[in-house]
Amino acid sequence: MGCIEPVCIMNQQIVITKRIAKHGKQAIIVVPRILEDHLKPGTMVKLSIDIVQEADA
Repeated sequence: MGCIEPVCIMNQQIVITKRIAKHGKQAIIVVPRILEDHLKPGTMVKLSIDIVQEADA
């Protein structure tokens, strides 16, 4: 199964550093717009979270 798109990110690792956002009562991670075309709803991803800095209480 190959990629037809000009940019193929299948089976590649993308590393981003993000702050956890708040949406109502939920904590969320917002996907950068630059990845929007590759990470459409329904796309299965493996998400690993390393805490880089604790939030101030």
